[in-house]
Amino acid sequence: MDRLSSMFHLTRLLLPFILLLFPLSACQGRLTPTPQIPPAETVARSFLQAWEQGNYQAMYRLLVPDVQDAISEEEFIAAYSSAAKTMTLTCLTASLYSVLEEEESAKANFSVIFETLLAGSFRITNTLPLQLEGNHWGVLWSRACILPQLEGGNHLYLQPEVPMRGNIYDRSGRGLAVNGTRVVVGVVPEELEDADRALFLLSRVLGGSIASLREKYTSAPSHWFVPLGEISAQEGAQHYDTLADLPGVVLREKSVRSYRDGELAPHVVGYMRTIGAEEVEKWREKGYPPDAMVGKAGLEAWGEEFLAGRRGGMLMVVSPNGELISKLARRSPTRGRSIYTTLDRALQKRAVELLKEQRGAIVALDPHNGQVLALASSPTFDPSILIPPTSEEDWRKLTALPGQPLLNRATQGLYPPASVFKIVTMAAGMGTGFYTTSSTFECKGVWNGLGDEWPMYCWVWPGQHGTLDLVTGLEVSCDVVFYKIGLRLHQQDPGLLPSYARRFGLGKPTGLVGLPEATGLVPDDIWKPGDSVNLAIGQGDLLVTPLQIAVLISAVGNGGT
Repeated sequence: MDRLSSMFHLTRLLLPFILLLFPLSACQGRLTPTPQIPPAETVARSFLQAWEQGNYQAMYRLLVPDVQDAISEEEFIAAYSSAAKTMTLTCLTASLYSVLEEEESAKANFSVIFETLLAGSFRITNTLPLQLEGNHWGVLWSRACILPQLEGGNHLYLQPEVPMRGNIYDRSGRGLAVNGTRVVVGVVPEELEDADRALFLLSRVLGGSIASLREKYTSAPSHWFVPLGEISAQEGAQHYDTLADLPGVVLREKSVRSYRDGELAPHVVGYMRTIGAEEVEKWREKGYPPDAMVGKAGLEAWGEEFLAGRRGGMLMVVSPNGELISKLARRSPTRGRSIYTTLDRALQKRAVELLKEQRGAIVALDPHNGQVLALASSPTFDPSILIPPTSEEDWRKLTALPGQPLLNRATQGLYPPASVFKIVTMAAGMGTGFYTTSSTFECKGVWNGLGDEWPMYCWVWPGQHGTLDLVTGLEVSCDVVFYKIGLRLHQQDPGLLPSYARRFGLGKPTGLVGLPEATGLVPDDIWKPGDSVNLAIGQGDLLVTPLQIAVLISAVGNGGT
């Protein structure tokens, strides 16, 4: 009992010190907590969100150090950028649905929906491996993180599918620009039995040296078809027997643009050319490869989105030696829509014949509805010569020709209208009430209304028209009649004649659909009487297009519209 009493007594003495120790230990635990490691799920989610945003730099920062040592940031970004470009990727949506975390490794299971321009959309399930590095998780990246099929050096390949282009017709449904064929001549290298003989014969058909033809296929996979050149359908038929008997030589038909009666309406129909280097990115965003043909002028350019249809394609994964690994997605192309013009073929042909070897333009409109029945410009050109394999040298020669054959003089050529503008002057004179059809004038061949020191002559000088009324003055195009009207209008208001010119549609585009137009010029700074007198006969700073004049004349023919 004495021993127990002693232990009890000792415990009572030590108890306050024991109680002090426990709170102190608890307090020290809060001041120095055990480091908290963010879960692998947080890193995986951040990686996928950065991918959705196209923030490849942020993705790279989440890689483990060993991977960053093995691949540079530039190479990492290039891997994702190249995949996106090949796919024609427009957007992607990544979804993380489970993470299995172990001691120092984790697997994040996710899916991605890829939206592409050419192959449509497709969904891939994948796994993102992660590794614990010190006090944080990092992505143990490989190219399989983009697509699991890319493991082992495989790569993406997109086989585009180009739809049939729509045609361009005249008002009767006869073709102005239609789809023709050319023959693509190529080889499958591994099937060539006598390459030297084949190349000798191909060089005679396609042109070019044997060495240059051989160079085109030496670095290609041996089982691929490699195009070496193109010939017309007629040439293909001519050489078919010779080429078809050569093992390894393959002929394939290709759809190309054909312009019937090429010089009939090239400024309306336009032409196609390969995408220029400065426009590659713009067209790539629409699903066009850099070597695609697009409308460059006329209705071919204006109607590109209708005529071209919707491109399709098949997205595949192929091995390093070109063997198919898997098909990821495919979208069929949609055929282009055709354009029907209002051109009257016979009238257009006659207009072209009348302009032969002259510089100028002819426009014919139906005044009742504004339809363009003929629109010809000269010098002209044949758009067929611009179809590949036309060289850049051929293009430069065409653009350097005298007379600017590519210029559409009917809608873009600017000229003083001369005496045809007297219609506007007559309308202004009658519209203001200053004159009527029976108003009379005296033409002595010369007019001194601006002063004796500024004589103005009629086109019949040294003859004269004598006494004539307003209608006759227009019929014989008497300059003196319109000098007088111009001065009278100026005295009332210098802006009167220009305002009537605009009411007739001058000084602004006519609104013709499909072709570019020049605006023209109606002068506003008419301060001196002489300027109005010159303007009254269609001279001075006034500039118009032939199309604007055709619209003006139509207004006379239809009663004012």
